[in-house]
This record gives sequence, C-alpha cells and structure tokens, in this order.
Amino acid sequence: MSKKDKLIKRLKSLPKDFTFDEAKTLLEYLGYELGNKGKTSGSRVMFKNASLNSHIILHKPHPRNELLNYQLKELLAILEEEGLI
Repeated sequence: MSKKDKLIKRLKSLPKDFTFDEAKTLLEYLGYELGNKGKTSGSRVMFKNASLNSHIILHKPHPRNELLNYQLKELLAILEEEGLI
C-alpha cells in the first residue's frame, strides 16, 4: 500500500489526530498546489488543482497541528465530489 493510499484510508477514518501536514501531503499527491489567499488571509490557505479547476480552502491550525473534525469532513466531501478518492 502506497503512502497516498495510507493517507486516504486514514482520512476516511476521520481520526482526531490527522495533521495539517498530512492533509497537505495528500493534496499534493492528488495534484493540488499550496497557495495563500493574499496578505490578509491570516491562517487561511488555498490548495489549487488547475487540471480540475478546483480549489480547497483550509485554516491552518494553530497552536495545534491537528485539523478539526469538521475540516476533515469537508475535505473528505470535496475529494469525493471531485472523484479523487
């Protein structure tokens, strides 16, 4: 099982300790690139996939590194809608 497959399986289980770095790695495997929303974006970051004309906005968690449950559910729903997982 590849690292990408392991991350997908882990995301689908909605763990409480899924980190922003894991989400970033998974999105990069799926063709997304990290960008920011501009100077006033604060902790918001945008992942863009030019080939799908799709974007995902996440708040980079601080001071913790783990994503919240609602963020995992939104991320999972978007990736399933796009047919990526």
